[in-house]
Amino acid sequence: MTQSMELTTTRKYKGEMVKRTDRIVVLITAGSEEEAHKIARLLVNEKKAACVNIVPGVDSLFRWKGKIDSARETLLLVKTRASLFPEIISLVKEAHSYEVPEIIALPIIAGSEDYFKWLDSACR
Repeated sequence: MTQSMELTTTRKYKGEMVKRTDRIVVLITAGSEEEAHKIARLLVNEKKAACVNIVPGVDSLFRWKGKIDSARETLLLVKTRASLFPEIISLVKEAHSYEVPEIIALPIIAGSEDYFKWLDSACR
C-alpha cells in the first residue's frame, strides 16, 4: 500500500457526498478475547487505529502445516489509513501469540466525509 492511494472520485448518495479514500479496514484474528483486547488497545493507544471492533466467537476453518484445523477466534475490525498499515503489521506481529497472524487490509471505497475526518484526526 502506498501513501498516495487517495482517489478523488466523489459521488452523492442519499443526499450525502461520499468520497473514495485511502482508508482501510484491517482484519486480524486473535486466539482469545483477552489477546484481541490487548491488540486493539495497543493500536488505538499508538494512534494507528481510530476504532477497533472486537467480534468474539468466530469459528475459523483453515489449513495449517499440511492439515485441516479449526479454532474459535476473536476477529478485530480495525479502521485506519493505508499509510499506517506497515506499522500495524509490525505492532501486531510483536504482540500476537500466533506464529503467522492474519493481518489483511481491505479498502474502504467510499464513506461519510464526517467519519473520515474523525478517523484522520484519531490516527497519525
